[in-house]
Amino acid sequence: MKIKHVVFTILISGLTSLGVMYGYNHFNSKPVAIQDGIKVPANYAGMFDSNNNVPGDLVDFVQPAKAALPTVVHITTVIGREQASNNLPRRSNPFQGLVPDDFFDDFFGGGGQMRAVPQRASGSGVVVSQDGYIITNNHVIDGASEIKVGLSNKTSYTAKVIGADPSSDLAVLKIEAKNLPFLLYGNSDQVQVGQWALAIGYPLNLETTVTAGIISAKGRTLGLNSRKSQAPIESYIQTDAAVNQGNSGGALVNLKGELIGINSAIASPTGSYAGYSYAIPVNIVKKIVNDLIQFGTVQRAYLGISYLPDEAPDSEKEKVGYKTGLGVYVREVPKDGAAAAAGIKAGDYITKVNGFPVISGNEMVEQIARFKPGDKITVNYLRDGKEGTANVTLKNKTGTYDIVRVSALDEFGADFVTLDKKKAGEYGQSGGVVVKKINQNGLIDGQTRMKDGFVILRVNDKPVASVEELNTEVQKSGSSVKLDGFYPGFEGLYTYNISKDPQ
Repeated sequence: MKIKHVVFTILISGLTSLGVMYGYNHFNSKPVAIQDGIKVPANYAGMFDSNNNVPGDLVDFVQPAKAALPTVVHITTVIGREQASNNLPRRSNPFQGLVPDDFFDDFFGGGGQMRAVPQRASGSGVVVSQDGYIITNNHVIDGASEIKVGLSNKTSYTAKVIGADPSSDLAVLKIEAKNLPFLLYGNSDQVQVGQWALAIGYPLNLETTVTAGIISAKGRTLGLNSRKSQAPIESYIQTDAAVNQGNSGGALVNLKGELIGINSAIASPTGSYAGYSYAIPVNIVKKIVNDLIQFGTVQRAYLGISYLPDEAPDSEKEKVGYKTGLGVYVREVPKDGAAAAAGIKAGDYITKVNGFPVISGNEMVEQIARFKPGDKITVNYLRDGKEGTANVTLKNKTGTYDIVRVSALDEFGADFVTLDKKKAGEYGQSGGVVVKKINQNGLIDGQTRMKDGFVILRVNDKPVASVEELNTEVQKSGSSVKLDGFYPGFEGLYTYNISKDPQ
């Protein structure tokens, strides 16, 4: 009898142990994978389930890389043909370490010696049409006297500049070729922080190189474009895909092989990749590219407000009673602007542009940058805690709804306005053109000591009484232009000579 009890006890204990082991293995055991015919533990971030199957698709970079590689080109440029220093100064930067990723002074040694040879630099570009239109960065081709484009099949072409936009740091090139592989546009509004992206270009003069990373932030502003533009557009996509000198103008693509950005800058204390890179969102890119191809210049629309910048000091925010998180605070509304005509007032908070929520000035500028003068949009705002909607017809820089055509004055780098008839009479003149503001890096800034407020009376000894007449005479002039005029309040006439084709 005792033997039966012992056997029964052992049997129960064995069955219990087997049940516990089965339950543990069934509910808690780690899955296994098969490697070389042998079962091995597999705990790779949940890639395998308990039946050794992979739930969903693994991330695959092969197909998007195959789609994009043939469309990314190598751009080499010759900068100048006269004496130039090989010790180029770094541009001042309020954001320490934020530089365009093919910064020219990283290509040449120091020493400050003068060399009577051209400087050469390189970058990348993206083919966006089968007949040879190519997107790159403005800073890649800025100042170039010669531009060469190398395709992935080792063929090479000389490119011409269709148009460039310092405000967004974009440029469009054209090569005479047919049936080229080209990249399709994606939608940067749909890009999400955390998703995978590939950066493709020609870093450090290597052949096409693919790197991968995730979208680590959106809507970044670095202050780079403000060096060359009075109306900079910056709302970068930030990634941790490795980008170096030469990647500028290259493609940032999603896993569908669609273009979602143009790689433009890196954050680095040394000039080499240190973990963060920045791309211009494709929704901005395609609008500016289309404008440059169709009109030769960007059709920039203006809402017509002055807003409180995101980086404004606390003292200024307290002065106007700014409240965080409500939207973009409207500081001033010029009476002749689009916003004033639509009823937007100083003190309002803009919350949406065409239904797209905006919290920062960067986001608002990015949305407005997608439209041209004459486009109608809706703007949502808060006023005294109450929501309102305004129907706004956007204007151009001069305060009209007209499409802006290419002007012979663009390369002069200044804002011109026709002299008011009453003022002209006070000055004893029949008319003239006021140089309202001289911008950096234009021909006037680079070749003369002209100051803001100069009144142009003659171009190559021909009288001009309006901006239109000034433009016509400059177009008719040869390689040099002589401007005669005066400064209000000062005696005498001044003459400035400008070369339209400096060598």
